[in-house]
Order: sequence, then C-alpha cells, then structure tokens
Amino acid sequence: MENRIDKVNYYLDIAKAVASRSTCLRKKIGCVIVNHDEIISTGYNGAPRGRENCIDIGFCSKKKFFPDVSHAGYDACRSVHAEQNAMISAKRQEMIGATLYLVSYRPDTMQYDEKSNCCQMCRKMIINSGIEKVIVRDTDTKYRVISVSEWIKHDDLLEGNIYY
Repeated sequence: MENRIDKVNYYLDIAKAVASRSTCLRKKIGCVIVNHDEIISTGYNGAPRGRENCIDIGFCSKKKFFPDVSHAGYDACRSVHAEQNAMISAKRQEMIGATLYLVSYRPDTMQYDEKSNCCQMCRKMIINSGIEKVIVRDTDTKYRVISVSEWIKHDDLLEGNIYY
C-alpha cells in the first residue's frame, strides 16, 4: 500500500504548482488559503493585470534599481505578492481562521528559499484578513508553522527584527 501524503504537504504541493505560474525572474512564490479543509483562493507573484511581466520585459526592476539590496526596494518591484493576490481574490469572511500555505523557490536552481517568510506589508494584510496561521515550506517535506498571533504580539518593526 502506498503512503498517503499528509494534508499540510498536500496543500504545500498545490502552492508549489501555483508558484509555477509566477512571472518573477528572481523567485517563484505561490500560496493557497485554506479554511475548513477547503481551498478559498490561490495566488502567485506577478505584475498587476494588464502590465508587462518581468519574464516578458527580460529584467527585474527591483534588481535593476537596487542591485546590492536583497531585503528592500519593494516599491521598485513590479510584482503583486502571492499572498496579496490570494487575499485580493478571497472574501474576508472566508479567511477568518484560515491557514495560508506558502512556497518560494528560485527558478534558476529550483531550490526552496529556506528562509522565506512574508514581508512586512503582507504580514499586515494577513493580520487584518483574519488568517490565523501561515505554513512555509523549507524542503519537500519540512515546513514551519507560524501563528499570526505571534506577529501581533511581537511587532518586528518595533522590536528591530525585520525579516523578509
């Protein structure tokens, strides 16, 4: 009898498939919002509807304008983040108490971004959306579970611990 994949990795695998639609040259990021074991919405990072994607114009504007800075310059990025796209497509009522599954990998190496986490703007939106938990994939089977209540209790911006 074949081993059955656990539910967390099942949803993370779906998030990885969603990430494959990403139009970013630097990172493929996908997410799935799930509540009561039902997928509420999905999102991947890419340019706003109607704008040219980085894969189409052939360069990353963030990298062009901020070549030496890896954790800043988000205003120069053409992409709407995966988490933002998923939340835009969901009703707040459906997100209250939900879990957001997040996968990030580098398209050049296909390696997971093991330090991946939601940026500060996405954290604020997740807090306001009512999502309770974020699960981030580190390897094909390992992941981190983040309680959104911890983001509320420990405000990284006030504590000086800014993670991207």
